[in-house]
Amino acid sequence: MKVDFWQLSRDPVEKVVALIAQRVMDSGERLLVVSKDPAQREAISRALWKAGPESFLANGEASAAGASAQPILLSETLDAANSASHVIFADGEYRAPTGFDRTFLLFGDDTLDAARGTWRSLDDTDGLERSFFRQEDGRWVKVA
Repeated sequence: MKVDFWQLSRDPVEKVVALIAQRVMDSGERLLVVSKDPAQREAISRALWKAGPESFLANGEASAAGASAQPILLSETLDAANSASHVIFADGEYRAPTGFDRTFLLFGDDTLDAARGTWRSLDDTDGLERSFFRQEDGRWVKVA
């Protein structure tokens, strides 16, 4: 399993989720976006629907009818009714994921200490590959 840590500095979380979601969709995979904040999930949903002038990233709430058919599912829990292989923790709170190929932890200054603690807690985890990304001059750069 891969765990990517993305430190937000310039772009809002919904823009970063849309960027990652587009890459996941381009690879033919499904995505679960987790946030305990309903307002944040709504903002992410709007950003996904408006992802590009000629494309949009279809999504829906896990509690809505037809959730299992959604390529991108928004939820407050890790229940991937859409059989997602990728999960984004948009609210900066890491949860122990099982059954996902790749996990993205998005965090800002307010959750930086928790993200550092999570990074350390994953030391020596068998079969785990960690990466750390941050924005530099408007581009996302892998720094670890």
